[in-house]
Amino acid sequence: MEGSHRKGYAWAILAGLNAALAAIAAKLIFSQLIKYGLVIFFNVIMWGCYINSLKALSSLQATVTNFATNFLSSGLAGFLLFEESLSPQWFAGATLIVLGVFILSKSSIEKKVHSD
Repeated sequence: MEGSHRKGYAWAILAGLNAALAAIAAKLIFSQLIKYGLVIFFNVIMWGCYINSLKALSSLQATVTNFATNFLSSGLAGFLLFEESLSPQWFAGATLIVLGVFILSKSSIEKKVHSD
């Protein structure tokens, strides 16, 4: 995988993690002022990371990677922090999302290599 693609995926993953942190802060923090401040902070960081990911990846790759990371980290945070249950359907969906991101990243890299 090319270095710029690695950086792009790293930025997209960071964007997804920051989006999940915004949701966690909204649910975990009781002070309204701190809660809104953290939600805004994490969302601003998320958008900055997402924009950086778009510089190295296609919009589809960046968006899907961001979404997958957000989905997985939010689900796992709900399970670990808030004792929410994760159904077999959630795990099936998570597996399909990860598989889709993997296929998307491999196919776009192969397409770029063949077009050069």
